[in-house]
Amino acid sequence: MCKAMEETLAQLRAAAEPTRLRLLALCARGALCVTDLCAALGQSQPRLSRHLKLLVEAGLLERMPEGSNVYFSLAARADLARAILARLPEDDPLLAADRRLAARLSAERVRAASDAFRDAGADWDEMRALGLPGAAIEAAVLAALPRRVGHLLDIGAGTGQLLELVADRCDAALGVDASRDMLALARGRLAERGLAPRCAVRQADMYRLPFPDGGFDAVTLQMVLHYAEDPAAALAEAARVLSPEGVLLVVDLAPHGRAELMERHAHRWPGFDDGQMAGWLGEAGCALSSPVEIPGPPDVNLNVRLWSAHRATAVQPA
Repeated sequence: MCKAMEETLAQLRAAAEPTRLRLLALCARGALCVTDLCAALGQSQPRLSRHLKLLVEAGLLERMPEGSNVYFSLAARADLARAILARLPEDDPLLAADRRLAARLSAERVRAASDAFRDAGADWDEMRALGLPGAAIEAAVLAALPRRVGHLLDIGAGTGQLLELVADRCDAALGVDASRDMLALARGRLAERGLAPRCAVRQADMYRLPFPDGGFDAVTLQMVLHYAEDPAAALAEAARVLSPEGVLLVVDLAPHGRAELMERHAHRWPGFDDGQMAGWLGEAGCALSSPVEIPGPPDVNLNVRLWSAHRATAVQPA
């Protein structure tokens, strides 16, 4: 028996069970954690874990650890599962009840994350907090990206604002962030706008991305590098996962003299100049195009720079 036939039979066997079919239906709408899946289906974690293990081993679900929890989403190569789910009636009472409960649990998780940020006094919408021209920045980002993007990676995705902006241009868009609270807010935002699972988020370290070389057609870092201990290493890792014809887009602050931002917002860098960015990108094997500046309001005294780069040479893994 050929390998493809064996894989197909394994996937059919894995999907051919009521609980596992319900799990696939839920995870096809966006990543869910084990706790929420147990609550939505009303089953114990040990029992559900066995079903999830079978679905992962069959290549139908992807397992994504996130701190003490684990999230599951439909695997990119799970075309057979998508075909099976397409045959299920949207108004099936059991599946509809599962969806309603999962949506409520997700909303509660988003509210908890929002409360955590509010209680901590954190400004998670940094562009708004700094008084930067959001609409002009969004327009510049869209102008710098290709009209069609296959797979896009947004590093430091935060609440998923950039993913929402570029969703219509991408076959698939993935955001990564180190903060679980940010990821909870992003998942809620994407689900609320009907963008999951085409747009998804997961926890990851920007210095050690869990992706193969050259897997993304575009990589973005928006308002991320001024927090980085080592911007050069972050850009090198971003370039590693960029396809040979891909575009690397960096949006960040231009050099400024507002020293209070370093303390109040925990910035590590007071903006970046073109020479710094060209040097780091060059070391990462990327060639910098003409930067674009977006002026901030006069009373803010902050400008934003947009640096677009393309792969110039093959990037060797560190």
